[in-house]
Amino acid sequence: MVIDAHAHLAWRAEGGDWEERDRALIDAADRLGIDRLCCSILTPARPSDPDGFRQANDWVADGMARYPDHVLGYCYVNPGHGREALAEIRHRIEDDGFIGVKLYNEYRCHEPVVWPVVELCIELGVPILHHAGHSHYYVEAQPRMSDGGMIAELANRYPEAMIICGHIGGGGDWEWTIEALRHAPTAFLDTSGSVIDEGMIEMAVDVLGADRLLFACDMSMTAGVGKIRGARISDDDRRKILGGNMERILARRGEAR
Repeated sequence: MVIDAHAHLAWRAEGGDWEERDRALIDAADRLGIDRLCCSILTPARPSDPDGFRQANDWVADGMARYPDHVLGYCYVNPGHGREALAEIRHRIEDDGFIGVKLYNEYRCHEPVVWPVVELCIELGVPILHHAGHSHYYVEAQPRMSDGGMIAELANRYPEAMIICGHIGGGGDWEWTIEALRHAPTAFLDTSGSVIDEGMIEMAVDVLGADRLLFACDMSMTAGVGKIRGARISDDDRRKILGGNMERILARRGEAR
């Protein structure tokens, strides 16, 4: 089983080509040998309001129904809308079969406003995939972007949680990110992003261990697959990264019931 832990279905703008884009994603996964895609949809403008993230999650649920053998759903919320966000998470996980929560950059991951979301995910036994990056410059469009150090702080505050640091190859200093996560043994790191620097996966395996890495593409499909296929790691570590570790995370949902 090969599981892409970080993917996105298309935003459904009126008159848009979202059906073709979603079909292209599924076709690409089939050609590249990816069995499951863990998908979310983000609102185009952020910070998102409750109507926006509910609509996005409705479309994810529809994508799960359209492609039941391929698509697993993350519930996207803005933690700033506390009561509405928690109700949406519980509804999507318990009623619609979503497998986790997606958080973006409305808040840094270690801010107290995020803590109730983490506590609910612990209760439900589901992971949180958090957008992150360690940029060399101020990203004006993302003033509250989290980095690996903040992910580590959150993971150590809640060691029973399953926190996934998004896209090591999404831009920024991936070596810093790996080192920052070294002392947060319960945090996971996904391998997605268009950056395919030599040695990136090997360093992550050496520093963090293969058990903490999750194969992901974040829509950079051939790059995502190629960096794992080409990495100088053992076949056993490759199997863990490509799907075994995510299967272990998904099994926690059943244990929490």
